[in-house]
Amino acid sequence: MRVDVLVIGGGVVGCAIARQLSSAKIKIALAEAREDVSTGASMANSGIVHAGYDATPGSLMARMNVRGNALYDTWCQALEVPLSRVGSLVIAFSKEEEETLQHLLRQGEANGVPDLSIVTGDEARRLEPMLSNDVTAALYAGTGAITCPYQFTIACYENAVRNGVRAFLNAPVTALQKTREGFTAQCGPHAIEAGYVVNAAGLFADDIAAMVGDFGFTIRPRKGEYMLFDRAASTLSRVLFQTPTKMGKGVLVSPTVDGNAYAGPTALDQDERTDRQTTADGMAEIRALSLKSVPALDLRAVITAFAGVRAMPSTGDFILRPSEAAPRMIHAAGICSPGLSSAPAIAEYVAALLKDAGLALPANEDFDPHRPAIRRFAEMTNEERAEAIRQNSLYGRVICRCETITEAEIVEAVRRGGHTLDGVKRRTRAGMGRCQGGFCSPRVMEIISREKGIPMTDITKFGGGSRLLIGKLKEVR
Repeated sequence: MRVDVLVIGGGVVGCAIARQLSSAKIKIALAEAREDVSTGASMANSGIVHAGYDATPGSLMARMNVRGNALYDTWCQALEVPLSRVGSLVIAFSKEEEETLQHLLRQGEANGVPDLSIVTGDEARRLEPMLSNDVTAALYAGTGAITCPYQFTIACYENAVRNGVRAFLNAPVTALQKTREGFTAQCGPHAIEAGYVVNAAGLFADDIAAMVGDFGFTIRPRKGEYMLFDRAASTLSRVLFQTPTKMGKGVLVSPTVDGNAYAGPTALDQDERTDRQTTADGMAEIRALSLKSVPALDLRAVITAFAGVRAMPSTGDFILRPSEAAPRMIHAAGICSPGLSSAPAIAEYVAALLKDAGLALPANEDFDPHRPAIRRFAEMTNEERAEAIRQNSLYGRVICRCETITEAEIVEAVRRGGHTLDGVKRRTRAGMGRCQGGFCSPRVMEIISREKGIPMTDITKFGGGSRLLIGKLKEVR
């Protein structure tokens, strides 16, 4: 097929770019190597919309972060994604760390971050009562916010597809060649001709660049481990950072938009780009550092641990520019933290780069920025629940008890593209509660099997060879 733009990568950056471009009357394709969007760094990160004081003034990170933060209210409202402006605190335990707060304040002011101030330890504890008594001061950022990273990514994707973007999943780019009129790409079994390519391939962006002879940057994987707490144990109200180091923003403690709390991430540079295993050392580090911030944190209430891998650029900054080897390829590469915060702004910026490279972007008069979310039974009033059940009896069958997720929600998630157990989980939260899917997973699989018309043995946890069943017990030898 022939398209004007091929976006490579179905993470938050690729999906946000696809959504932004769908507001123009052009042909767009999105190619994702995995079975679903939001399966890489966009699936496992802090979910924080950073204020923008941490990035070096004048850098792309700083510019995209501050602009992206400002865009989040509009994007989340249109996409029906939760966003909570809880504010954040960077805490200090010594005079030396207080000097770091002053540096961050000056940096934030230079970046144009609003609502920044240094508060005393007592003032910080009034903002967050669970904070350690040893905290001497804090940098308060009123625009700091939390969202759900995979919900936001999926919402961008669904809205892009609704506005005409052609999506190809399980479609890794195995070949990419320059032509006189753009590029030819082999995306899984699909041959695509594109006038322009956007390289938003995350951890593999340098591999995509190398396919067209561009060796101007490399990507280094950095793993971050987290622990998630049961909702019943969470009383946090603010995002709590410790003072940053050269490895990043450090271990933090934060609420989530779903009512849990979590601690993390660690920061470990590694060679393997897909290693998301948690470790005993990582968990020990999180326990020690999180208790330093919040001594009353109940570590007995941890319900799961997970890890994500960030794409660290060799340039030290976001790579947002045309390829020197192929000017019709626009790099959106090396998008580490604050990548989630920056995604809407990166989408705007990449669209402008494509226009500068010669792509006409006439307005799509049929563009609809709204994406309706799956209605959550758990968030309805009793009256709304009764009406929902009257209209659709499947709302009367609770599948996930921990999160109060109904069969109606599971069916809708499958019909929207949640074809794996994890795909349904990211769209509905079924399996994210205290029992971590111990009760609901078999029932979710039954619904996937019924809706897709496939045997239970074909259902996977996250695609590939991650099958959950191999056959009936009496058939296994």
